[in-house]
Amino acid sequence: MAFSLSTFKSSLRGGGARPNLFRVEIPGGIPGGNTLEAKDQLLIKAAQLPESAVGIVEIPFRGRTFKVAGDRTFAPWTITVINDEDMAVRKAMEQWMQFIAQYQDGSGENTPNDYMRSATVTQLIRTPSNKGGTIGGGLADSTQYKFHDIFPTNISAIDLSYDSSDTIEEFTVEFQVQFWEPLNYSA
Repeated sequence: MAFSLSTFKSSLRGGGARPNLFRVEIPGGIPGGNTLEAKDQLLIKAAQLPESAVGIVEIPFRGRTFKVAGDRTFAPWTITVINDEDMAVRKAMEQWMQFIAQYQDGSGENTPNDYMRSATVTQLIRTPSNKGGTIGGGLADSTQYKFHDIFPTNISAIDLSYDSSDTIEEFTVEFQVQFWEPLNYSA
């Protein structure tokens, strides 16, 4: 079967998914007393749709290796945050980590239900102007993933320098993930 540019064009629904159309939500209070409001969550500049990995079990047999499916593993999840002058997201993440492990003596909360939270990342799609009566179109949810029982384990440094002008500070937060699941796509 021969493929043409027209065939490719008709297969690329919506013009293709765009990596800059997404939303991250970490609902509820941050452990340690801080809140992360919707306006603060807009400062999350980058995230990932989750990685999916199933391990393998290798079984030796007569000089060859027979491979069978192993256990699913869940990689850490990282977000990149634009830092505002209030440092709202950074302060919330630092308080969350402080709740887990205190600066002074290493004490902290050791009950997982008290320091773990959930989060979602949603891929957004552009909607045509003729859908939903919106003039000029808008954004709609496409695919959504929910991360269960996450907690931060690394907040990156923010480099300060006289040489840095015309830039805004950014930092990353790495979360450990117990598991994730897709929420709203039909396979």
